[in-house]
Amino acid sequence: MLNRIASFFAAEPVRVSAVLRLPLLALIGVLVVIWEVDHWLPGLYAVVLGIWAVAAVLWLVAVLRGPVPWWAGWASTGVDVLMILVLCLVSGGATAALLPVFFLLPIAVAFQDRPMLTALLGTGTATAYLGAWVVYSKRDDSVGLPNVVYTHFGFLLWGAVAMTALCVVLVRRQARVAKLQAVRRQLVSEAMQADERHNREVAENLHDGPLQTLLAARLDLDELQENNDDPALEALRDALQQTAAALRSTVTQLHPQVLAQLGLTPALRELLRQFESRTHYEIEADLDDVGKPESQQLLHRAARELLANIHKHADATTVRVGLTRRDDRVVLTVSDDGKGFDPAIIEQYVADGHIGLGSLLARFDAMGGSLEVISEEGHGTQVTVTSPPEPSLGEPAEIRT
Repeated sequence: MLNRIASFFAAEPVRVSAVLRLPLLALIGVLVVIWEVDHWLPGLYAVVLGIWAVAAVLWLVAVLRGPVPWWAGWASTGVDVLMILVLCLVSGGATAALLPVFFLLPIAVAFQDRPMLTALLGTGTATAYLGAWVVYSKRDDSVGLPNVVYTHFGFLLWGAVAMTALCVVLVRRQARVAKLQAVRRQLVSEAMQADERHNREVAENLHDGPLQTLLAARLDLDELQENNDDPALEALRDALQQTAAALRSTVTQLHPQVLAQLGLTPALRELLRQFESRTHYEIEADLDDVGKPESQQLLHRAARELLANIHKHADATTVRVGLTRRDDRVVLTVSDDGKGFDPAIIEQYVADGHIGLGSLLARFDAMGGSLEVISEEGHGTQVTVTSPPEPSLGEPAEIRT
């Protein structure tokens, strides 16, 4: 739960500002209530604050329910500046009570990781604060323009510079982290490509060497059996046949020809056909044609590993496999109606040396994808595998199996 909250706040700065705006509005109301001055236009002040509060609630609901548009940060900040300026103009002497709010505006914008916008808003709010006092002093000669206003103006400018500098530092650190993540993905990608090349070379050597030798030996044994009915020869032939079949299976796992030649969807269909022929499970497949994504080797390996785990541990009767494309990612889902398990034990499995599922988690995380396990004891398991961002492959045609 804490991880989800952290990822929520890290993903959308506009949503952070939308959440923090509500307690800020409450504080504005409290400040003015406890500040003992006669408001210039108290009725209008309450109306403006109420409108702003309603708009803030509606905006929060909007950004939580749907995607955040690119202009959301600019628009919400502009409304904040406008509303605070209006409150200052109608609050009379209570303008001084709103001083902390002006300090918070550039802080809120700093969440958007935009140093230039932070600087512009920081200097703009300082100027707006001074301008509100100038307007009020002209309307009410008995108050004038206190010297402390200039001090407040200086503090606001200092806050704008400080927030801008902080924003610059955060943006640079974020850029370094992004660069390190890109290097990490590149290293993992190169390692996987080297692994694939090695698997292909081993598969070719096994196919052209030991497998061919076994097949030739079996043919020679068939010729020998035609003139000899020795049962030992039949047992030897069966052993050669089983060894050749096992070697073929190993070659296919190391370098699936269907995957290399036809793409991910046909390869998954073939994998499910083989899995169904060797086991007693009922297979329900819903596979879209996703072409040949760059991460097809990793997705195919994930499907093979997940099916193997179901066969070893799930005690299931039905297996469901789905494959689709969502925007620039390919999504693979594998679920079963087995006994389920506690996903928290995956880390313990990795610590104990069972690295199958843990290795997949690490690979997808390093490549910018994800692997999510939803399971509960007695209620089956669903694993959702999301590929790293893929280049556009066009609109996929739908294939059902």
